[in-house]
Amino acid sequence: MPLLRPLALGDVEAVVAYWFGASDEFLDTVGIDRARMGRPADVRARYMKAIPSGDPEQMMLAWAIDLDNRMVGYTLLNRYTAERNHSHWHIIEADLRANRISSALYPFRIKTYFDAAPAMERLIHQTRSRNVAVNRMLDKYVAVAETRYETEPDGLAAPGEFHIRYVRRADIPALFERAKSLGF
Repeated sequence: MPLLRPLALGDVEAVVAYWFGASDEFLDTVGIDRARMGRPADVRARYMKAIPSGDPEQMMLAWAIDLDNRMVGYTLLNRYTAERNHSHWHIIEADLRANRISSALYPFRIKTYFDAAPAMERLIHQTRSRNVAVNRMLDKYVAVAETRYETEPDGLAAPGEFHIRYVRRADIPALFERAKSLGF
């Protein structure tokens, strides 16, 4: 079973390597805006700032995804208001992207966000509509509320068409029940 743990200083270089070692084809597929991504130093600074500090006002929080005692991915929570918060997650080991890590970890990831941000009431998933794999995983847990063109999507994404899904704190028990019914 994959494990979530707070991102540590030693993990940041793996995140930087993920983004700057990726092919242009991969970055285009996931819809990354290179200008928003910036330089390696920008990504490094962003994720160093997201290492959980215990400050309840911290606006960016990141966790590593470990499997077999090695970091294979990470997740990031961008907090804005009680109702507007976005999460991002990436399996950084390409050969593990289709092995159900995201599906197995989903309810734990959501609970981690809400536990870390007691004032947060709603999480918004904003996923590019053409990203079949991510949407297939999310479809197991949360229905699409709407599909719309976003001119300023959260995170590093370029403008485009996105599926929007909402998760509330009260949904957490049902997410764990759903995972159980899926065999996780």
